[in-house]
Amino acid sequence: MNRNLPTANVPFDVKLMNITATVMFMGCLAACVAAVGWWLMRTPAFNIGRIVVEGELVHNNAVTLRANVAPVLKGNFFTVDLKAAQEAFEQVPWVQEAQVRREYPNGLRVALKEHVAEAFWGPETSTGLVDKSGEVFEANLGELDREGLPRLQGPDGSAQRVLKMYHTLAPVLEPLKVSLDNLTLDDRGGWQMTLDNEAQVKLGGGTTDEVLLRVQRFVRTLPQITSQYKRTAEALESADLRYDDGYALRLKGVTTGSTAPAAPARARR
Repeated sequence: MNRNLPTANVPFDVKLMNITATVMFMGCLAACVAAVGWWLMRTPAFNIGRIVVEGELVHNNAVTLRANVAPVLKGNFFTVDLKAAQEAFEQVPWVQEAQVRREYPNGLRVALKEHVAEAFWGPETSTGLVDKSGEVFEANLGELDREGLPRLQGPDGSAQRVLKMYHTLAPVLEPLKVSLDNLTLDDRGGWQMTLDNEAQVKLGGGTTDEVLLRVQRFVRTLPQITSQYKRTAEALESADLRYDDGYALRLKGVTTGSTAPAAPARARR
């Protein structure tokens, strides 16, 4: 055959032979690649045999994490579902976030972030907690590493809002030498707080700034009122701040405050 002939002059049967040879070559190449892939996916050398756990772990440890998650992992280094592995780690109590990546030849490296509890969430019977970002999670309360956490309550999806309000109001109460133990947002948007002396304080609704102004006025003027009865803020039994120009309160040991609601105490703005 004259190799210098133009392509257009190559006989049809030669063209057909070239095409057939090319197709056969590509088919053999694909078969080889498939065979190698089949071998790689099934050879024991690439079974997941090592899981490295990283992160600041307080409520978990690498040994128990691997023991809990390894049985649910399916596949080897090449076929393991990283998304499923991530979800498995995030199902472990206290784990907030997991990032999983392959580590050749047969390992996984997992970076974990744990929840940091800021408050209890829900009624007294609940085991819910809320973390610094306002995310609600369930955990064994016996594993808490902090004491004196407040309890927050509110409608579904309101945890972040309630936590923000708590952080807004708690410092404002410091001059009274009482702390905020419980903060509740009801379904109608009204706020109520319970202090560490069990005093119940109704805050009313409105924006964060509106509620804050009422509490600031209350904190500023309460000592003036309690001093008239030779009491401190510790004697506070209840208060209602839902007045435009004052508030009503009860004081322990004060007859007018313990038998009937007191008249709104005028407070200067």
